[in-house]
Amino acid sequence: MSVLKANTPFSLKKWFDKTFLQEKLNNPMGYVIGIAIALGLAFVLTALPLKLGMMVILGLIGIPVVLYCFANLHFGIIVLLSMGFFLSLIGKFVNAPIGTAVDGMLLLLLFGLLVRLVKERDFSFIKSPITIFILVWIYYNFIEVLNPWAQSRMAWVYTVRTVALYLAVYFVAAHAMDSLAKVKSVLKAVIVLSLLSALYSLKQEFFGYSEAELIWLHSDPKRYELIFQWGRLRVFSFFSDPTTFGMLMGYMSVFCIVLIIWGKKNWQRIALGFATLCMFMGMAYAGSRTPFVLVPAGVLFFMLLTFRKETVIVGMGMILFIAAFSLKSTSNPIIFRIQSAFKPGEDGSVKVRMDNQARVRPFIQSHPIGAGLGSTGMWGKRFTPNSWLASFAHDSLYVRIAVEAGYIGLIIYLLLTFAALKQGIYYFFRVKDPEIKSFYLAVTTVVFILAVANYPQEAVTLPPTSMIFYVFLAVLVRLKDFDENFRKEEEIVDLSIPVLGKKEGKEQMTEHIFLSKKNNEENF
Repeated sequence: MSVLKANTPFSLKKWFDKTFLQEKLNNPMGYVIGIAIALGLAFVLTALPLKLGMMVILGLIGIPVVLYCFANLHFGIIVLLSMGFFLSLIGKFVNAPIGTAVDGMLLLLLFGLLVRLVKERDFSFIKSPITIFILVWIYYNFIEVLNPWAQSRMAWVYTVRTVALYLAVYFVAAHAMDSLAKVKSVLKAVIVLSLLSALYSLKQEFFGYSEAELIWLHSDPKRYELIFQWGRLRVFSFFSDPTTFGMLMGYMSVFCIVLIIWGKKNWQRIALGFATLCMFMGMAYAGSRTPFVLVPAGVLFFMLLTFRKETVIVGMGMILFIAAFSLKSTSNPIIFRIQSAFKPGEDGSVKVRMDNQARVRPFIQSHPIGAGLGSTGMWGKRFTPNSWLASFAHDSLYVRIAVEAGYIGLIIYLLLTFAALKQGIYYFFRVKDPEIKSFYLAVTTVVFILAVANYPQEAVTLPPTSMIFYVFLAVLVRLKDFDENFRKEEEIVDLSIPVLGKKEGKEQMTEHIFLSKKNNEENF
């Protein structure tokens, strides 16, 4: 009896270690436990009301995902981008605080970043002029609370919350993308999510809208008036309006075109070509005119940067196609709306925007720090409905910044945009790896397109573009770190600078590389 008692605990421990730790329940006991949990969960869910049952399912899936996002910021960035794409769609089916979920995920990722920085104390991943201007822009937005012309502090609270949180995406992404493989996975995720958006828009065009989408569409007369034009419903895919969707399709189609031209693997070119075609179709059916102007502008931008044979052929071919397309007479509402994008003189909305800008220009000139964050748009209508700025249709991110943050704020934001473009162009010409060079070209082109798009639209204020923009800024900062040849040359320059100065150091580096190649050839 005493021998049996002495051996029993040891036997149980051995069995437990083997069943749970070594085999990880990949055994008959694990199957029994899994079936028992599944049956128990099914019974509980059938007994609960529908909404409560859905909350339980979301909790069982969401809690592990959230915990893993905290542990793995790279995975968290991909989840955050996915939320930016799909939460508006979910909001059409379920009445839930969608914006709060995005804010919560952003705070979680930011907290995860702070925990790592306290432990690592390494800030080298954000050493860039882009970081400086982002920090200045954040600081300027915070001190806007002291703006004496602001009529509502609550409008500032709601506005600065969004600004600060979305800018935090830049810092989280810059830390998370610490290898080329992670950068590529994030870029692939953006392409795949954009392709899914395009395919869903084609589903809406050819197979119709879901019942929940039609209810959502008819619930607001202004929304219906915006989407139902020229005798047809414009597609909006997963998003809240056709403009947001069309803008996404515009810059992501150019992004794919750049990678097609600079790609090496045929299967990747075919896949990107299919994605580009779907995006062009989605953009056409969305009926948003701005993207059709931005696409040739983006093509001209990367054509001027590269001036490769393939790039020039694509660029000139697109320009000729647009010219011929614009002159063609048609009664098709889709084609007619696209043609109107290239005839601004005949567009009444352009005249209205010019008149609005002329009307607000004296106010901007007399208010260097603006009227306060949230004085226009949605928050203006909510917190200062009696102000004339609350009903002012700015129709432009730059105009909105000039009105709310003044021309000083506009200058800071434009310097941030300039720093991003400068960094992208600078490293595009200096990195050696062809793949990294193509990523620099594609991402810089998207930043250029969005910089132009911010004039006629608020291009980077709504998800998913608001997330993609700051993730792409982080890509511009990080990509150079993964080019070994570029890093070696930079190290040679850095070592030469203390003795010779930067110019002489670069000259010595060039001479060193030339002599090394000459010696290698002689030895060979």
